This record gives sequence, C-alpha cells and structure tokens, in this order.
Amino acid sequence: MKQIDELRLESDLGYRFEYLSEFIGLGEADIAAIHGAAEHLAPLVTSLVDAVYDKLFQYDATKRHFVPQQSGYTGDVPGSLDELTQDHEMIQFRKQHLGRYLERLVTRPYDGQMVEYLDLVGKIHTPKAGSKELNVPLVQMNALMGFVSDALISTIAGLGLDRDTEVATLRAFNKLLWVQNDLITRHYQA
Repeated sequence: MKQIDELRLESDLGYRFEYLSEFIGLGEADIAAIHGAAEHLAPLVTSLVDAVYDKLFQYDATKRHFVPQQSGYTGDVPGSLDELTQDHEMIQFRKQHLGRYLERLVTRPYDGQMVEYLDLVGKIHTPKAGSKELNVPLVQMNALMGFVSDALISTIAGLGLDRDTEVATLRAFNKLLWVQNDLITRHYQA
C-alpha cells in the first residue's frame, strides 16, 4: 500500500497533481492523446469558446460575473448586466483567455509550469487571485466544467477518429478535466 502524506496534498501542488494523476490514471499515453487531438481541435476552438459563452449568457447567475472588471483587462467596463453583450470588448478579452486555455491543454507539456497554470485557473475565479471583485460560486464553476466536458466529448466524438483513438482521447480528456476540477475546487475550501 502506497503511503500518501495528506497534509502535503494541501500544501504541495506538484505532489497533489502527481497523486491525482496516478490515482485517476492520467499518464503519458493520455497526454499524448490530448496532444494528438490538437490538430483536430485547433480549428474548432472558436466555436467551442462561442458555445461556452452562449451558455454562460443564458443565466444571470453566470453572466453577472462578467460585469466587474476582469483581471488584466484595461478597457471599458459595462455598467450593468443589460449593457453586457458578447460583442463587448471585455467579453472578447475573456474569450481570448478561454481560447488560450483550450490551446494550452492540447499543446503544452504537463510540467510544473502547466500544473501551476491549471491551479491558477481555479484561483482566478475567486478573490484569491486576479480581480478582488470576482468571486464565482463553486456551483457555477461546476456547471461550467460540466458543460465544457460535454462540449469536448461531443466535439471529439464528431471528429471521425478511428475508434481506438477516439476512446483514448475521450478518456484522456475526462481524466484531465477531473484533475482540473480538483484544482478549481481546492480554492473554495475554507
């Protein structure tokens, strides 16, 4: 039986990522499958991002989090929820961030820098990093991750990959998104 230092899981991000990856079974073959999907997914990133924002704009509980000024954004800030459209430059700024996130998932090595980035994805949706005014509730983050997961599954299933590659790619993204979800939820613990 492997011994796990549970206190270290809370204080050592690399250790936590290694543990989660080992437990879930996210390994080199999975990373290769994720990277192998890059050429197929790259042309679809814009439509995936648009689908995510279409969904986020359907609910006041998710759309409202785009009214406060976003970290790193220096342009015009909408005065109200009604003024916020998908054409607003702040939403375009956020869409670029999501597009880069999806690009990083399929192109970057899963090293310490990438693990820190995945962790920051969770942290920036809380007042702990980025904008102090931004505090997306965990239920909204879980809803978003579920939607992103389903959108990726649907997209991958529609790529016309051979069955073995399709299954390997679907399983790899599923494992990765579970790790990502943990690195989000950890920032919501008191």
